Amino acid sequence: MDPWLIWLIIAAVLAAAEIFTLTAALGMLSVAALATAGSAAVGLPPPFQFLVFTIVATVTVLFVRPIALRQLLQPQAERFGVDALIGKAAYVVSEVTGVGGRVRIDGEEWTARAYDETLVIPPGATVDVIEISGATAIVYPRD
Repeated sequence: MDPWLIWLIIAAVLAAAEIFTLTAALGMLSVAALATAGSAAVGLPPPFQFLVFTIVATVTVLFVRPIALRQLLQPQAERFGVDALIGKAAYVVSEVTGVGGRVRIDGEEWTARAYDETLVIPPGATVDVIEISGATAIVYPRD
């Protein structure tokens, strides 16, 4: 079997293993094996093939992998769905207590409950959305 084909198979196995681990390290080694397959295809002898693999693997694991991981681990820039409602102002439609009530958030009516169960928030008051629990907004008065 040709050496370039062996390196290509190694690259494919490492890429498949990367799919299951999601560490980016095996992906970088797969890239190194792919580069080595190219060097083997042009006729580089085996010691130089291992040198190519070592150099490319070292460069990708030490320099490219940290950059890739930093991009993947960045916090989400914008909040979506119900997470976007937290911190918004809401208008009390019907009296809100520790048991229930209704508020309007961005034009949508939600069931609501007071954050402090002893509070009774009258209709017409403005409240802040503290959290969303299921389909219920947990609110606290702005006063």
